[in-house]
Amino acid sequence: MAGLDAAGVDILFVWKQINEFRGCPAMTVDFSRDEGLEIVTNTVGTFAREKLRPKIRSFETAKQVTEEIASEFDALGLPLLQLPETLGGASLGMLARVLVNRELAKADAGAAIALDRIGPAFHVLQSFGGQDALQRFVLPIVQSKDQRAVLVLEEECPLVIGDARVAGTVAWAPTGRADLVVGLGHDRAWVATKGIEMRALRGAGLRAAGAAELHLDSPIEAEWSGRDAANDALAKIRLHVASLLVGVLFDATEFSRSYGMERVAFGRPVAHHQAMAFLMVDMQTAVERAWLLIEDAASQMDAGASANDLAAAAFVEAVEASRLIGPNGVQILGGHGFMADFPMEKAMRESRTLGLLAGGIDRAREDAATRLVQQRVETDA
Repeated sequence: MAGLDAAGVDILFVWKQINEFRGCPAMTVDFSRDEGLEIVTNTVGTFAREKLRPKIRSFETAKQVTEEIASEFDALGLPLLQLPETLGGASLGMLARVLVNRELAKADAGAAIALDRIGPAFHVLQSFGGQDALQRFVLPIVQSKDQRAVLVLEEECPLVIGDARVAGTVAWAPTGRADLVVGLGHDRAWVATKGIEMRALRGAGLRAAGAAELHLDSPIEAEWSGRDAANDALAKIRLHVASLLVGVLFDATEFSRSYGMERVAFGRPVAHHQAMAFLMVDMQTAVERAWLLIEDAASQMDAGASANDLAAAAFVEAVEASRLIGPNGVQILGGHGFMADFPMEKAMRESRTLGLLAGGIDRAREDAATRLVQQRVETDA
């Protein structure tokens, strides 16, 4: 094997072996897709718990992950997760992506973003440009050790686009470096690699990823148009971000429950008081509900079906869950909820920040509602 993680598993190698076993008529064991995804999920979960979680505060202070951690991440084959096999990747789909995001974000969402050098920009290039765009723009980033891509949504920033150039300022980006900027509009996408300037910001959430103000005065190197491609890309972006958010919420919910079982008030654990127990149930239900929508949407996408409305609804549900889990998780911890000694204050910051990405909850709610109304009109007709 080319590279091993703490559990001794190279994900890309194992996945290829599973596919080879599937095609071998002499094998009596049926390696299903679910078993392959379970290997990926368990391996990433081990990496996140053992490598990311112990260093979350040092990552935040440095505003980056260490080279050692980044190398171990690469050794798992994760940068190649969704790349086609013809480009040396594993050809996995959205379900694998959201599972990996969730496991990484349970430990540190900021570190998850820092480690994923192409991030949600991948979905735009895949939806619009296909394999040619992936080979031209994604592969060099993935193969590098320090280059990064940044996604820009046109509606979120005042950009001037025309005459094959893009200019303007993006007030905040979750990175301290950008070598490739991928823009997404309502019916178009574009790429810029020159004329990019980053001005570091302190940032509140996702500090491990870094933060900067992005200034563009750049020639557009490639551009595409198409409303369907734009909708498909945005749906995948929403699932990408929502899965990171749900990972944070799963961890916050579990930590709140564990703390509630240990903290004693009026002679018994806090979690044994009915009001607190009901609140914990509501938190668990909210995060599970959001995850089921994400998983369903990702599975439908992998099956070739359109799941744009479901992806929008999943993003809305994830953000709504964060508004319940974040503040109440802090409340369960009492004064400790605001202290850096405990992870809840970080979870609160991360969830609020993630909820503002991917176009935000209001646009997602509007898109989901529009599709719902259209379906009703079509049904009535």
